[in-house]
Amino acid sequence: MTTTAVYPGTFDPITNGHSDLVKRAIKMFDRVILAVADNPDKSPLFSLDERIELAKSVLSNSDRVEVVGFSGLLIDFAENSGSNVILRGLRAVSDFEYEFQLASMNRRLNCNIETVFLTPSENHTFVSASLVKEIAKYQGNVEQFVDPTVFTALKDKFA
Repeated sequence: MTTTAVYPGTFDPITNGHSDLVKRAIKMFDRVILAVADNPDKSPLFSLDERIELAKSVLSNSDRVEVVGFSGLLIDFAENSGSNVILRGLRAVSDFEYEFQLASMNRRLNCNIETVFLTPSENHTFVSASLVKEIAKYQGNVEQFVDPTVFTALKDKFA
């Protein structure tokens, strides 16, 4: 049996913390789908297509990672993609309450799909896409937090 994990998020933009979590997840699962959410309510800096392309560029070195966009309910996407695991990252205790609520609701909607939480590597616990965007907006150096492709894309957006 193949174990497929879906790692959902807006990835606006994908950070080194996100890619670190994917690299660690492929040690645990046969396949990881990075599911880029089309969530216009969040007013993303990058379009869905741009976020997908950036993630594909960052994660191109693994043939066991697939990057796709999705809209609608995550649990439906997970089921339709043949996934039996939803992967979520927890940076801080404050993330847990919300993530626990989502995991519980997803389990009620489909009890065959489990949610697994991973914590980031210690050097990525404070990195969030929102902070990276804010620093980049004011021409701060975010090079250490993102892949060079993403760094260039951020510079271009805020030029």
